[in-house]
Amino acid sequence: MEIKKQQNNLESLREKFAHIKGWGHDIDPTNEPTHPMKHYTGDDHQRIHYERPTQQQPTVEILKSNERPNITAVHGTSTPPSGLSGAIRRYAFRYSEGSFGHWLPLLLADRVNVFEGYIDDFSKGHIPNIFAEHGWKAEWKHAPWHLVRKVATTAAVIGVGIWLLSGDKKKKRRFA
Repeated sequence: MEIKKQQNNLESLREKFAHIKGWGHDIDPTNEPTHPMKHYTGDDHQRIHYERPTQQQPTVEILKSNERPNITAVHGTSTPPSGLSGAIRRYAFRYSEGSFGHWLPLLLADRVNVFEGYIDDFSKGHIPNIFAEHGWKAEWKHAPWHLVRKVATTAAVIGVGIWLLSGDKKKKRRFA
């Protein structure tokens, strides 16, 4: 009896919103991929009516989207933004999540954070095992030429950077 009542309710909803293209396309429980395995109770359509969890109190700086009025109820606090990568992240969160001005600086901040981690490790007297931490063993096994190309490119970029920062101005004028 209860299932019949729910089906009638779903049909009335479908008729009510029929003018909206695509509305209710997933309302039929038999048209759901998990239908034969799932015991349908109708609760799936009631998930908009929930009690919001209590707000976690921030103890560190939390970067939030400029598209949301407040921070999410639960958020990570293990690694607050800090250093140069934190400044880049703060800059990125000025832009909408749909723009390159948001995502590209976040990618850059991740790369900068890796180098900040190396500096932090060295300052604490720990020498990082870069070969293992970057998965180079697996890459050497499955794609050795990609690893060789990656290491050669990185070495070339670092070498050019060091050369440009060196004080020999005569040498630089020849190539300018």
